[in-house]
Amino acid sequence: AEGMPPLLVLGLLMAGLYHNVHGLPGGMLGQKNVTQEDQHHRTPVDNLRLASSNTDFAFSLYKQLASTDPNKNVIFSPLSVSMALAFLSLGARGTTLVEILTGLKFNLTETSEAEIHQGFQHMLRSLSQPNSLLQLSLGNAMFVNEKLKLLDKFRDDAKALYASEAFATNFQDPTAAKELINDYVKEKTRGNIVDLVKHLDPNTAMVLVNYIFFKAKWETPFDPDDTFEAKFFVGKGKSVKVSMMSIEDLTMPYFRDEDLSCTVVELKYTSNDSALFILPDKGKMEQVEATLLPETLRRWRGSLQMRKVDELYLPKFSISSDYNLEDTLPQLGMSEVFTTQADLSGVTGARNLAVTQVVHKTLIEVAETGTEAAAATGNKVTLMSGKLGPMTIVNFNRPFLLSILSKDTQSIMFLVKVVNPNQA
Repeated sequence: AEGMPPLLVLGLLMAGLYHNVHGLPGGMLGQKNVTQEDQHHRTPVDNLRLASSNTDFAFSLYKQLASTDPNKNVIFSPLSVSMALAFLSLGARGTTLVEILTGLKFNLTETSEAEIHQGFQHMLRSLSQPNSLLQLSLGNAMFVNEKLKLLDKFRDDAKALYASEAFATNFQDPTAAKELINDYVKEKTRGNIVDLVKHLDPNTAMVLVNYIFFKAKWETPFDPDDTFEAKFFVGKGKSVKVSMMSIEDLTMPYFRDEDLSCTVVELKYTSNDSALFILPDKGKMEQVEATLLPETLRRWRGSLQMRKVDELYLPKFSISSDYNLEDTLPQLGMSEVFTTQADLSGVTGARNLAVTQVVHKTLIEVAETGTEAAAATGNKVTLMSGKLGPMTIVNFNRPFLLSILSKDTQSIMFLVKVVNPNQA
């Protein structure tokens, strides 16, 4: 039965490319064509290598975003940001290209540029397979100044590798252009992300958009009758009231990490994708954040063992974020693309484009799922069975981390830090 969406997540990335005022006419730099052969002869190694780079990038970006304000929720889609930047790199040349790909944590001596694009193409394809148990849409689009003549190669690669449509746009009329982009995004994210673009400069040359929409049901739903009001401790002695979902006697993948002082549990969706919840011990969030690395995630996932959890408490929440990444990405080594030195000559053949704006917007909702209670009231009586021995209780009543992983690609679709479930 259709009830509340158990999890709804949207990530979106917009990169606005502007005409670079001090544009230098520059020819195309030699570049190997990304062919469409070899696409079907891929080995799983490529997938793993891509997932490992994506995880590395996810945690690096997470640390930048979390360091700006440790008391704020962090929520973004690493997959969306990586894919949008890889898509942008199709038009980059020279050091601009190298900075973007190494910033995405690819080792260019091990992985060729063509392999990187094919990896994303493969990922996009496997995530776009129809699945009745999951609503997932992921995609790219570009809105191009109608006076801008795109190189055929760029247009073809954008379509073949990133399934991106190109829309001719009149940026001289910023209001109409903004409406065109916002309406497109709103439709693709089923009405959940509105007003992605707040302001557009009439000099905009191109806007790149990547969107991701994810909605799935828990394999074992929480019973709404068991949700109660409880305290969530946001910080030293400070608490907020939240709606706390609860479930008893659930056998689930569980790992107690004594080295890092945290507890890790996995909740599966009916689609087989999963949400990994990481609960640092009181006061240990910063210690856990410092160790976020691809190998930590691998160790956690490899150490999970089925375990009966007597009581699990998880707050319901709906939080969103809005980031301007043009200030954050240079910290990860991608700086040239935002300056007049940018070389995006692979887009039009001329060196007169630079990126001025990268907007990323995400929304996530976690709820019980199940039918909406109709007009029926019932009191639930629970028999306190005489439980003996130590009980395993996992109570998410303090800041925690959440990572949503795609089972097909092993990539992190969403990475979230919940400091305060009531912070919109």
